[in-house]
Amino acid sequence: MQDFKEIFSHYQPKPLGEKQCYAVFLPLVWNSRAGSWEVLYQVRSESISQPGEVSFPGGAVEKGETLKEAAVRETMEELKLSSQEIEVWGEMDYLVSNRRTIHCFVGQLLVDDWRQIQPNEEVAHLFTIPLKTLKNHPPTYYQLETEVQETDDFPFDRIRNGSNYKFSHYDRRIPFYDVTEETLWGMTAQFTHRFTDILNGKQ
Repeated sequence: MQDFKEIFSHYQPKPLGEKQCYAVFLPLVWNSRAGSWEVLYQVRSESISQPGEVSFPGGAVEKGETLKEAAVRETMEELKLSSQEIEVWGEMDYLVSNRRTIHCFVGQLLVDDWRQIQPNEEVAHLFTIPLKTLKNHPPTYYQLETEVQETDDFPFDRIRNGSNYKFSHYDRRIPFYDVTEETLWGMTAQFTHRFTDILNGKQ
């Protein structure tokens, strides 16, 4: 019994089934001409996974680094900025998706003009959306239902109702924004919406 107590007194809990942990950075830039904040987005290049999708800077957390360090490192690499040009304000709510955990940090890029940023080869191009626009125009959520198909390599016969069992994780609500020509949807849209909800005082 003492051995059991010793094991759990030092055990660090983690999400069950997690295969990879990621950290992203939601970057704000100050538009001095308009006197307002804007959120910076990047479009992924054709040379990497999920090409053409809108995302925030980020990537996998490497061994030995903290979540915040990973978010800053990835932002430095993808936007080719120095650490002094990235000011992290804090971390917001995170996502647990399939076997991935994605943490999101919020802060400011300390640059005079984001158009002067020359991103690396992972980024096709950058664009911004005024924060006021995002706060006033929340995304539309669409229901995506996935049908479970009965196969011989899964023991449906051991489950009450078999393949008709209500596997809740197969039904998803996916957000899409209609405020830009780029398709802002999915995880990036979900982080954006949660960010604006926090600013609007919604818990």
